[in-house]
Amino acid sequence: MSKIDVQFEDDGMELAKKMAEEEEGIGRRPEGWQKYIIPTIAVAWSLYQLALPRFIVLETTYIRAIHLAFALVLVYLNYPLFKKPVFGIKYFSRHRKIPLLDMLIAALAGFSALYLVIFLNDINARQGSPIMADIVFGITLTVLLLEAARRTIGPALPIIGGFFIAYCFLGPYMPDLIAFKGTSLNRFVGQMTMSTEGIYGIPLDVSATIVFLFVLFGAMLDKAGAGHYFIQLALSLLGRYKGGPAKAAIVGSGLTGMISGSSIANIVTTGTFTIPMMKKVGYPATKAAAVEVAASTDGQLAPPIMGAAAFIIAEYVNVPYIEVVKAAAIPAFASYAALFYISHIEASKLGIKGLPKEELPRFFKTLLSGLHFLIPLCMLLYELIVVRHSPELAAFNAICVLAVIMLFQEPIKAYRAGKSIADAFKKSIKLIVASLVSGALNMIAVALATAAAGIIVGVVALGLGNLVSEIIDVLSMGNVFLMLVITAMASLIIGMGLPTTATYIVMAALTAPAIVTIGGAQGFIVPLMSAHLFCFYFGILADDTPPVGLAAYAAAAIAKSPPIPTGLQGFMYDIRTAILPFMFIFNSDLILHNINSWPQGILIFVMTCLGNFAFASATQGWFVARNKFWEVPIFLSVTFILMQPQRIAQWIGLPHDQRYWCYLIGLAIFGILFFLQKMRGPEAALPLKAQLS
Repeated sequence: MSKIDVQFEDDGMELAKKMAEEEEGIGRRPEGWQKYIIPTIAVAWSLYQLALPRFIVLETTYIRAIHLAFALVLVYLNYPLFKKPVFGIKYFSRHRKIPLLDMLIAALAGFSALYLVIFLNDINARQGSPIMADIVFGITLTVLLLEAARRTIGPALPIIGGFFIAYCFLGPYMPDLIAFKGTSLNRFVGQMTMSTEGIYGIPLDVSATIVFLFVLFGAMLDKAGAGHYFIQLALSLLGRYKGGPAKAAIVGSGLTGMISGSSIANIVTTGTFTIPMMKKVGYPATKAAAVEVAASTDGQLAPPIMGAAAFIIAEYVNVPYIEVVKAAAIPAFASYAALFYISHIEASKLGIKGLPKEELPRFFKTLLSGLHFLIPLCMLLYELIVVRHSPELAAFNAICVLAVIMLFQEPIKAYRAGKSIADAFKKSIKLIVASLVSGALNMIAVALATAAAGIIVGVVALGLGNLVSEIIDVLSMGNVFLMLVITAMASLIIGMGLPTTATYIVMAALTAPAIVTIGGAQGFIVPLMSAHLFCFYFGILADDTPPVGLAAYAAAAIAKSPPIPTGLQGFMYDIRTAILPFMFIFNSDLILHNINSWPQGILIFVMTCLGNFAFASATQGWFVARNKFWEVPIFLSVTFILMQPQRIAQWIGLPHDQRYWCYLIGLAIFGILFFLQKMRGPEAALPLKAQLS
């Protein structure tokens, strides 16, 4: 590799790391005495959140308000008004110093967030009749919240929020289809900032009580070195097989994604190792980056630790979190199995082999080197699944175990290497403190997304809910299929500028009830869980949707590939995930709705995987050999049969309880396709280059 190539590689890594830092809440890097302000507040926020499950008993309104106050203060201290100087004025874009103006705004924002709880008794006494101070600080909080969201997650959410606010007051002047009776300023402020129906709503509550602890748990695992361990373990296990680095990237990114909850951070953590290795064995740069994008993006789907939105689903659907995990299990693991299958297809098409065994880490040595990282994960699973503790208590107990491991990890290494144990303890303490800072900074975007999206939820609760359902009904012409396409497209478009959590909250508030209602009107019984997971899935898929998918830009920076083609290729890989929400809307077996039998669940999982494999073969143009054009619709029919057996049973007259016999039809067709392609001869299975030579 030349010096120029190395420079490009370094520049790409720096760009990807910068994107990850921005998403993780690292904005300013002040110098002098100011450099301690942001970390100190961040540590205080983490300690406050850690105290809630065990040591502090607070009313939920206090928990939400304090959580929001911490987030707002950190935003205005951490993020400048502009990223670059405007008209030559540098004061509003300082990165090495916190301007006095931002300190004052941070204080005002924090007080505005706490205003509700400082004067809670007085506000409750005059409920519905806000005084001038209530209105002033309510408007101040709304404006500063939207500005904070702009600084952290971009202009999309403030624009959408501003549109809904304007709609509140301009509703009477709209065309008849979207006309709304409107609301008064007093009612608007009362709904948004003086109750738990707006900014301080359920999404912010979930952020404050549950999500923070899981994000902190992920930050601690990352700082401890678990991300690097997972990818090394995956490489040692899979690296020598056909397309090994890609398969290792999928497994490693899946494991890391469970704990990070951030597509970009996942890419930077695992892509640093996997993308160069994929390129080394022959993957084109675009495809190497796209595999990492697809694997990292779907990490938020993987139980048991899913994205922040999964915890909000539990609250909206009013079920224990473990029920969300159960519902998401088959689609998530089937999606990863299909991506694993796609990586094998790509390797077959390109004639890619694995890495030499001598270049790979040894499996058992690697496994034992990080076995301690599995202890807190097992603890978390035990707490969630066996003991059935609440998610926040389970996360707290897992964090305590992980903190002990982190405290002694470095001293044990120092003892074995004959180095100073005291210095190692100091390093461990610094690592734990850095984890507390990182966890808090990672939470800024989530807290602001949930609070700002609460504005939209609050506006819908003011009386827009039925109107939205009617509008969606008109747009979809009462057709549930068209409505699902509209919802998916809207989620992808909105999700280009919003974090996954905010996209889910917005789309769930607007469309989830309508999906259930319109589906019921057409004879489809759609469980509420299915509708919410539908919005959740497409919110996540927006992370790699061109032209804005930031995950694709991060991976492209590492791979030195063009971002738009990388995003398009990643989206082509993710189509196998995009089909799953449409399937579980019409077949609730896929989310294990009313299914409690392990054999039945395993059967559905295996058939779903095979159905997704057939879909991947159809979209990637390869099965055992290159597809003929007439085989594509047959592969799609196999997908439909294996994922919708109840529909086939209905068409051929089988009773509903015998629907699983229809799997045999799909398997038979799949088997015929296998033998047809196998019979074409070994030359048909050669990579395209070999066929042309």
